[in-house]
Amino acid sequence: MNPLTALWENWKDDPLLQKVFKNSGYLLSSNMASMLLSIGQSIFAGRLLGVVGFGVIGTVTIFASTINRLFSFRMNELVVKYYGESLTNHQPQRAAAVIKAAALAEGISAILAFIVLVVFAPLAANRLADDASMAPYFVMYGTVILANLVFETATGILHVNNKFNKQAVINLAASILTATIIAWAYLTQQGLLEVLIAYLAGKLVLGIGTMVLGFSDLKHTLGRDWWKTSFKHLPPLKELGSFAFSTNLSSTIIMLVRDNEILWVAYFLTPLEVGYTKTALAIINLVQMPITPLISATYPEINRAAAQKKWTQVRNLLKKVTLVSGLWTGLTGLGLAIFGRWLLSFYGQDFVPAYTPMLIFLVGLGFANIFFWNRPLLLSLGLPLVPYHYSLWCGIAKIALTFLLVPKLGINFEAFLLSAFFVVSVSLILMRGFNEIKHQESLSEKAVQ
Repeated sequence: MNPLTALWENWKDDPLLQKVFKNSGYLLSSNMASMLLSIGQSIFAGRLLGVVGFGVIGTVTIFASTINRLFSFRMNELVVKYYGESLTNHQPQRAAAVIKAAALAEGISAILAFIVLVVFAPLAANRLADDASMAPYFVMYGTVILANLVFETATGILHVNNKFNKQAVINLAASILTATIIAWAYLTQQGLLEVLIAYLAGKLVLGIGTMVLGFSDLKHTLGRDWWKTSFKHLPPLKELGSFAFSTNLSSTIIMLVRDNEILWVAYFLTPLEVGYTKTALAIINLVQMPITPLISATYPEINRAAAQKKWTQVRNLLKKVTLVSGLWTGLTGLGLAIFGRWLLSFYGQDFVPAYTPMLIFLVGLGFANIFFWNRPLLLSLGLPLVPYHYSLWCGIAKIALTFLLVPKLGINFEAFLLSAFFVVSVSLILMRGFNEIKHQESLSEKAVQ
C-alpha cells in the first residue's frame, strides 16, 4: 500500500474526523454559497459607492460590531465548554442552568452595548466617517445588536447539539437576502442608505433565525421546562466568571488588534484607505471562508476529547485538520498572489491599489488560518487566560507602533503590524498548548501506574 493510500484509509476510518468534517461540511456548503454571494454583493457595492463610499459602509458596520464585541463575553465559547461538558457527563440540570445564565448575561450586555453605541454615534460619524451627518446611519445599523440579543448562546447550543445544518440554512438565507437587496440597489442606482439596509437585513435574519433555532432545540435536549432550572446547579461561580471574563478580555484584545483594522485605518488615515482595507480583507475572505466552519466544528470535539483525557485523539485530530487548512490556505494564497489584481479590477480600476496591503495582510491571516484551532485548544485545556496574556502583550506592542508609525508610513505598515501580531501571538499560543498536552499526558501515565 502506497503512503497516499494508507493516509486515505487512516482518515476514512477516523470517526472523529468524519464527524468534524460532516458538521463543518454543512456550514461549508452554505459558506461557499455565501462567499460567492458576498463577493458579488461587495463588487456591486464597490462599483455603486466608489472606494470612499465603500470605506464609509465598512466603518459603519465595523463600529457596531466593535461595540457589540466590546460588551460580549463570547458566550458561544462558554456554552460549548460548560453546556457541552454537562451533557457529556449526563448533568442536564447543570446544562440548563448554564444556558439560562449565559442567555441572561448576554442579553443584559447587548442592551448596554446598544446604549453605548447610541451615545457615541455622533463622535464616530465625525471622527471615523469624516461626516457628522452619518450619525443616524450608525444608530440604524446598530440595531443589529438588539436583534442578536442572545445570538452567541444560541450558536453554542447548535454547535454542541450538532445542528450545524440548521445554522447553515440561516447563514445562506441571510446572505441571499443581503445580496438580493444590494443587486437591486446597484441596478436601480440607489445609494449608501440602501446598501446599508441590505447589510442590516441580512444581519437581522441571521441573528433572529439563529436564536429561534437554538432555543427551540433545547426543548428536545433539556425539555420544555429547562428555563425553570435553579441557578444553584451552575458550576462554581468563580470558575464560570473567570472563564467568561477571560474570554471577554481575550475577545476585546483580538477585536481591538486583529478584527478592527478598518476602524484603525479610519482613525489614522482617510476613507480612501479605509476603502482599500475593506476591499483587501473582503478578497482575503476567499481564503478564510472555508476554514471558519472548521473552527465551529472542531472546538466541541477538542473539548469532548480533552474532557475524556483522550490526548492521542486530540493530537491526531489537530494534525489532520491542520493539514487540510494548510493545503487550502497555501493554494488559495498562491491564487490571490497571482490573480489578486485581476480580482480587484472587478470592483473598478481605482480599487487595484489594494493589492499590496492585501498580500501583506495575507501573510498573518494565512498563518492564523492554518492554525485556526490554537485558542480553542487552550480553552478546552482549561487555560482561557493564556491566550489573553499573549494577545495582550503582542497587542500592546502592535497598537503602540500603530500610533507611532502608521500616520507616517500608511496602510502598508498597518498591514505589516497586523501580520506580525498574528505570527507572533499564534506561535506562542501553539507552543503553550503543546506543552500542556505533554503535561496532561504525563499526569495520565502516572495515574495509570
